[in-house]
Amino acid sequence: MSNSVIRVGLHRGALEIKQFTRQRESVVFTIFFPVMLLFIFGSVFSGKIAPGVTFSQYFISGMIASGLVNTGFQQLAIMIPIERDFGTLKRLRGTPISPVSYFIGKIVMVFSAMVVQVGALLLFGTLFFDLNLPTSADKWLRFTWLVLLGSICSTVLGIAFSAVPKNGRGASAVVSPIVIVLQFFSGVFFVFTTLPKWMQEFAAFFPLKWLTQGMRSVFLPDSFAAREVAGNWEIGRILLSLIIWLVVGTLLALKTFRWSDR
Repeated sequence: MSNSVIRVGLHRGALEIKQFTRQRESVVFTIFFPVMLLFIFGSVFSGKIAPGVTFSQYFISGMIASGLVNTGFQQLAIMIPIERDFGTLKRLRGTPISPVSYFIGKIVMVFSAMVVQVGALLLFGTLFFDLNLPTSADKWLRFTWLVLLGSICSTVLGIAFSAVPKNGRGASAVVSPIVIVLQFFSGVFFVFTTLPKWMQEFAAFFPLKWLTQGMRSVFLPDSFAAREVAGNWEIGRILLSLIIWLVVGTLLALKTFRWSDR
């Protein structure tokens, strides 16, 4: 990858951030909707699910992972078809920007939004729901690569899936149900091991399940690992699964991405 491609992508990323902040509805939904869900579910389900672990603490871990999917996959899979309908992408095609630079721009925007969203969840989770922040350097390092790898993976998968909706009007109807189903199956709203076996096996094919498990390994005590399906956090398998999805998503994005609907 040449320096010019990266440089153009970073410039595009700065423009994407500026355009995103001008869309107040998108900003509120992306940044504050997870916080609203935290207060709703955290207030309703306040009991303990394990010694020293409340449902609120469990739920925050899932919401951070789910936020990566909402901000990256869901938002891009809906917004890119809309940009295609409006001719925005067609106009970009006449500029020096390449698809890779365009992808880099989206990654920069998604990662920036995720930093703010995660910061808000950590702040409110610590203040109101007794979230225990990691105390060791290795857990903070794990948290960093989970956010970074999850953001990039979610972004390229969102770009790849944006080729599925036939137009911007129907994109939300196609994308949102998929995200909601994966959230229920991946242990965001319910304790994963309480779900039926077939749901667990189905969820294991997708990155959200591994992201939620990885975030639990960061924010929940190590004793909770015994409550996981494998009886441990499976850090190596989490990393491998995300890398595989990153490679698959990148290849699909490069193959299926198009500037116009023709």
